[in-house]
Amino acid sequence: MGIVSNGAGYLAYLLITHLGGTPKTTMSALYVIGATIGFFGNRNVTFSHSGSYLRSASRYVLIHTIGYFINLTILLVCVDKLGYPHQLVQAVSIFAVAAFLFTAFKLFVFSSTSGKR
Repeated sequence: MGIVSNGAGYLAYLLITHLGGTPKTTMSALYVIGATIGFFGNRNVTFSHSGSYLRSASRYVLIHTIGYFINLTILLVCVDKLGYPHQLVQAVSIFAVAAFLFTAFKLFVFSSTSGKR
């Protein structure tokens, strides 16, 4: 599920930036869209979570906020400061952020104990 959604998001990123969208604005818009859609897939399919909806949703937003700033920082440093092509930087960033998100979702957002308190 993650590979397909990340791949589709990256292709959308390439298309929008090719059509004139700026890398950081495009990433920001697609990040919000992907995170919003991803909550239900992650909660119901990937992690089969049946704990507190409100607790998992609030933790999901927190973790995705951190993930967003990781992605934005990678773009700012690698593209704006170091001059690497944004297409390559975003491709690498997707993997880095996805690894962080999966780990945080498994251990914090959708863990078997996250709904019990």
